[in-house]
Amino acid sequence: MAAESYDRFMGRYSVQLSPQLADLAGVDTAQTVLDVGCGPGALTSELVKRVGAEAVSAVDPSESFVAAVRERCPGVDVRRAAAEQLPFPDRLFDAALAQLVVHFMADPAGGLCEMARVTRPGGVLAACVWDHGGGRGPLSGFWRAARELDPAVEDESDLPGVRQGDLGALLAGTGAREVEETSFEAGVDYAAFDDWWEPFTLGVGRAGAYVQRLDSEKRGELRESCRARLSKAPFSLTARAWAARGVVPGR
Repeated sequence: MAAESYDRFMGRYSVQLSPQLADLAGVDTAQTVLDVGCGPGALTSELVKRVGAEAVSAVDPSESFVAAVRERCPGVDVRRAAAEQLPFPDRLFDAALAQLVVHFMADPAGGLCEMARVTRPGGVLAACVWDHGGGRGPLSGFWRAARELDPAVEDESDLPGVRQGDLGALLAGTGAREVEETSFEAGVDYAAFDDWWEPFTLGVGRAGAYVQRLDSEKRGELRESCRARLSKAPFSLTARAWAARGVVPGR
């Protein structure tokens, strides 16, 4: 997946979550931090601003994302790896963060336990995921239109972490204490309908893959159904993400 495609599809939202998640984790100077599932680097860039590139590490299973972050954030230790198998020793970081990735982990509980393993006792774990379950994620309108045309469609409302309370429960399962839950918001202005629709055609994520599987007639029907659901351009959309933090206990 090209970093530029992700930027056009989700980047305008995710870049707004990064400072909110870093604030929730209490990321400040003189800390070492890990960005798990860094994507093309929205959160990584925010962490670099706060603690400096030499104090930031990042991992992602996508080689194209790893390459993009290496180019965009020189000096950061960026490695290709999955959350469930982090290539770091125990107790290395002061904080480990996962932005918009828990629901994509093959084993969310295992991935968060790995984040806890590489974080020092008293360090912070923090994560956020779009509110796909509650219908206020940035893709919720798209999936409502898709379900109307295809009731059997697999949307993202069943993924781990996408409902209120999910992330807190997952963090508690790592043994984290002082678990706190909250929500974030991100808003994007669209000058025209195609400004909103075109990124769905790039094949990014479950929604993009679904659009690419449709024939031209079905794709046109979905496009017009989405258009009917949105306000007349220009319009704005505000999305909500669930977020949680916890403190790694002493060992």
